[in-house]
Amino acid sequence: MGGFWRFLRDFLFSRANKEFLIFLFFIALSGVFWLSLTLNETYEREFSIPISITGMPKNVVLTSEETDTIRMTIRDKGITIATYMFGDMLKDIKVLFRNYAHPNGTGIISASELQKVVYQHLSSSSKIISVKPDKMEFFYNYGGKKRVPVRWAGRVIPEELYFISRVKYQPDSVDVYASPARLDSITVAYTERLNYANFRDTLVVNAQMEKIKGAKMVPDHIRLEFLTDVLTEEKIEGIPVEGIHMPQGKILRTFPMKVTVSFVTGVNVYRSLKPEDFQVVADYREIADNPSEKCNIYLKKYPQGISRVHLNVNEVDYLIEEQIE
Repeated sequence: MGGFWRFLRDFLFSRANKEFLIFLFFIALSGVFWLSLTLNETYEREFSIPISITGMPKNVVLTSEETDTIRMTIRDKGITIATYMFGDMLKDIKVLFRNYAHPNGTGIISASELQKVVYQHLSSSSKIISVKPDKMEFFYNYGGKKRVPVRWAGRVIPEELYFISRVKYQPDSVDVYASPARLDSITVAYTERLNYANFRDTLVVNAQMEKIKGAKMVPDHIRLEFLTDVLTEEKIEGIPVEGIHMPQGKILRTFPMKVTVSFVTGVNVYRSLKPEDFQVVADYREIADNPSEKCNIYLKKYPQGISRVHLNVNEVDYLIEEQIE
């Protein structure tokens, strides 16, 4: 063991290594000198400073974010600026709700007031050069809320030959807290803008709700499932033609009596469809006003989840018969 230490001592203090150590010493010394000069210079730096609203009464609901961020440019010596950069002095600044809340459900903290609050956390040598934005605004109410349905927003496009057959929302509605006037104008809550494309299986998305100024949503995020299906062109046969607005004692008979409806839908939707899901009619009033050999027929009802719906014929032969009692 003693031999090792002798070897290390001889290696470190050999002539060549001694000169290298002296060189390192002066490099370190010059670095310390440069750092001391640098930290003694005056600098300006912009800081993002979170400001939190605290001390709300129990019956008050803050309908804006509890914490907002302002940007302040501060001037001071480098050593002090470094303290702000790496310390916690500017990371937990609070203002009291009661000092700035107005009876109309808003609160405004001006730039000068923000400076006063931040100066309490700064060194006496520091100077605030600028504040952005020029005020901090918050909103509140006393528990007034409204439950509204949720809808997605943005661009969600599956692969070619696929389409979105259904969207599941969990939850399907949210509570919105806001002033009475603002609540009256809100009828639906939208998600943040989504952007998804070229998928074929069910797409699951956890989305934040789009923020509305002066309103708070609970919950502020939801889960969506975009269910897909394969597009197919199909038809349903055997749908009877019904007469509507028929006078008492009269019966409409059409030839043919049943028609076919063609449409585009998903494979899974098509498997669940029945003729009873559709209604085709002929209007007696139209026939009486414009008598001819044929009458127009119309598709009055069809189920959701299908598109490009049309009848195989738009007019048919008919007879108006007296009902035999």
